[in-house]
Amino acid sequence: MKHSSNRSASTAPPGSGWRAPPWTFRTRPATRPERLLRWVLRRRRLLAALLLCAAAALAVQQLTPGAPATTSVLVAARDLPAGHSLGPADLVAAAVSPSMVPDGVLDTGMAWLGRQMSGPARRGQVMTDASLLGTELLIGAPAGSQAVPLRLTDPSTVQLLRQGQLVNVVLSSSKGLDGPTSNQVLATSVPVVWTPALAKSGGGLLPSQETDGLVVVAATAEQAVLLAGASARGKIFLVLVS
Repeated sequence: MKHSSNRSASTAPPGSGWRAPPWTFRTRPATRPERLLRWVLRRRRLLAALLLCAAAALAVQQLTPGAPATTSVLVAARDLPAGHSLGPADLVAAAVSPSMVPDGVLDTGMAWLGRQMSGPARRGQVMTDASLLGTELLIGAPAGSQAVPLRLTDPSTVQLLRQGQLVNVVLSSSKGLDGPTSNQVLATSVPVVWTPALAKSGGGLLPSQETDGLVVVAATAEQAVLLAGASARGKIFLVLVS
């Protein structure tokens, strides 16, 4: 075998100037593709791990939902009582889903500064114009509703009332001093929209000394006609209903 190899190495024609390379097939320099292949083979485990990590990251990215759209609204920075006059630190901006934004939200124009709360609010509650005392008392009431003030015969009844409480309004009247007493239901299931508890001393819809026994209910046009001036025709009582 050795003799045959030497013969093959000397088969070049005489005088051609060709010389056998100093390396054999086993020792010749590797080409670029061969070097790349050897590098990959030496690091195949590391490359496999990197590919698995990349695949997992891509899967997580595809499965993770994008950030939802939000809009900025004003919410109560803390629990606020009814009748509270709003200050700059009482409301803060918060990001909520656009589908959770009600109508009449308060803006950042500070027009609400100093306005009184029409009812209590929990921390984080979105604030709207219905949260403030004023013409907003009837917001959300059926179309054509009217706010009717009533002077109750028993002022202590007011302590049992809360905003939104449904009541029946009863007129108790009698003919003469010793005449029989008759009771007439003037309105049924009308909501209370204001009580003296919603006004602080020295403020609110009326001076505090004039709110004793006074409540405001939301009534239909027909009910409002019966309720207007009812206290001049007899005694006004409320029946709380569910």
